[in-house]
Amino acid sequence: MASIRKRLLAAVALTAVSIMPAIAHAETILGALGKAYEHNSSLNSARAGVRVTDESVAIAKSGYRPTVNGVGTINYSSSDGTRLTTGSFGVEINQMLFDGFQTKNNVRAAEARVRASVESLRNTEQNTLFDAASAYMDVIRDRQIAVLRERNLAFLQEQVRAAQSRFEVGEGTRTDVAQSEASRAAAIATLAAARANTSSSEAIYQQVIGDAPNQLASAAAQANKLPGSLAAAESIASAEHPAIIATQHLVDAADFDVRVTEGALLPGVTARAGVSRDYRNTVPETFASDDGTSNSASIGATLSVPIYQGGRVSAQVRQSKETLGQARIEVDVTRDNVRAAVTSAWTQYVASQEQLASTREAVAAAQLALDGVIEERNVGQRTTLDVLDSQADLIDAQVAVANSERNVVVASYAILSAIGRLSVRTLGLQVAQHRPEEHYNAVKDKWYGLRTPDGR
Repeated sequence: MASIRKRLLAAVALTAVSIMPAIAHAETILGALGKAYEHNSSLNSARAGVRVTDESVAIAKSGYRPTVNGVGTINYSSSDGTRLTTGSFGVEINQMLFDGFQTKNNVRAAEARVRASVESLRNTEQNTLFDAASAYMDVIRDRQIAVLRERNLAFLQEQVRAAQSRFEVGEGTRTDVAQSEASRAAAIATLAAARANTSSSEAIYQQVIGDAPNQLASAAAQANKLPGSLAAAESIASAEHPAIIATQHLVDAADFDVRVTEGALLPGVTARAGVSRDYRNTVPETFASDDGTSNSASIGATLSVPIYQGGRVSAQVRQSKETLGQARIEVDVTRDNVRAAVTSAWTQYVASQEQLASTREAVAAAQLALDGVIEERNVGQRTTLDVLDSQADLIDAQVAVANSERNVVVASYAILSAIGRLSVRTLGLQVAQHRPEEHYNAVKDKWYGLRTPDGR
């Protein structure tokens, strides 16, 4: 057994040396998060949604501007052999002068919704980065567990061979062989499940990050970026979390919507101007006909005073006020959800650290126990079943370490996400930061043009 262990240690050392160049070029967790920030499909869809919302400001501002229409008519009639053709064409301009402040409040509501969409996008970016960190650590954990299961199977195969050898020379029993074979069969099934879990994690990694996971470097928790206490974390989240800020902007938008609907109860004034050219032709021409063309122009204003609209506008005002009340409640709901997320992430982080320390101690103890049981079994003081039980305890402890290491790292990212600071700037990702205000500034005051700012 001593010679076997020496060969195994030499093989492990050789393997470590052979993979050193690969580790030097391994993907880091921050590199993976940078890829997710640039290529994640769901995140890019959310960015497109913000650009859609940006156009609502230009649409609302169109209420300030005139509308210009070309108009034309032509008529043909025949009576008692006389054919009459008339027609006109011209240009008509309409300009709103006063609409009960509806356009003004529509613009403000649209601007508030743009601000809310930007904060919602920031929250989506946080969620994407957190999902990427989780996917990264899941792949590392599941690969480690698969390797542990492979080593366990190799160990159990050696135990089966040793049990058969002892049985053949009369030092063991058929029961020892059967127990070893049963443990090996269970290890084969467990290894298959571990490999399946690894494949699933790798597929999720590619979905979230947009690239297949190759060699991944180990990752550490973002401990230096975390607040000093749970109370500090809750205070930061209440002030900075984008989900809370987004709902506050939606309250502003709902407030302006109330003013828009109330504006429908106020008078409206519209100015109109137009020029036209009229045409008339009679066949056959009569002495009294005034065939030919004539030009005309007109200018005027229309005052509209709402008196009663069947109760429709009143109902819309009440409805918009209820919507405003709901938006205010949503702020409290979101704040409660964020507070709960902060508490959960913080307690998970603390618990994971404690679990990691204890599971590492358990691995050391289980390894020492296994070595002792093997030596005692070799001198007849322990049975094969004792060795198999000790090996199972060791594997369970090693799997627990892999899980705890993953949980510590993921929990640190969960805290950053819960307080609203899981961002490109905080993590120092080497990517160009997306700036939604560039598109907004490009379209908010456009009077015309069918092409988007990127040329589509």
